[in-house]
Amino acid sequence: MPDITAINPYSLAAAAAALLLLVSLFFWWLRARRSLPHRLRQASIDRLSNILVPDGDGGEIHIQHALLTARGVVIIDIKEVTGNVFGSDSMQDWTVISDKRRFTFSNPQPALYDRLAAVRRLIAEIPVTGFIAFTQRAEFTKGRPTNVILLDELLDELQAEIKDSTASTDSFFAEWTKLRDEAVTTQVGQLLKD
Repeated sequence: MPDITAINPYSLAAAAAALLLLVSLFFWWLRARRSLPHRLRQASIDRLSNILVPDGDGGEIHIQHALLTARGVVIIDIKEVTGNVFGSDSMQDWTVISDKRRFTFSNPQPALYDRLAAVRRLIAEIPVTGFIAFTQRAEFTKGRPTNVILLDELLDELQAEIKDSTASTDSFFAEWTKLRDEAVTTQVGQLLKD
């Protein structure tokens, strides 16, 4: 049996520091895998985030996330709210009620429809769909309005479609390139205006 008093305290401290570093790296890796950018990459073939595209009326419209997926282009507006969300297709304002507060926000559907129209005008040859994706802290106890989904559900669906897809998405790339190029052109034009 080894003599415990013969263990070098510096070796023990180095071993403890190495163990702490490994545990920290493991938790950093887990957190990075659950981060939104990582999840969006896993659920798409390519993605664009926080872009401007022409709105068709001489202005620009902001797109939070555009994903090239097995089903075409998916536009995602992410909403981070905590509590019960009450809204419908016909309501002008939606309400969030949580334990700590109550607030309203404008129905996000019309803005999503404007974004979809702008993108469809640019890339008419492939399917373009869109969702208002709420984080897991939101609950829809009275049902979800049209085009509303929980973010985790949507990303899981898209990721499964990419893994299971046998159809080629090569035909999507020409249209996707148009969208990407238009976003760059619009962004540069906006910077030159300022």
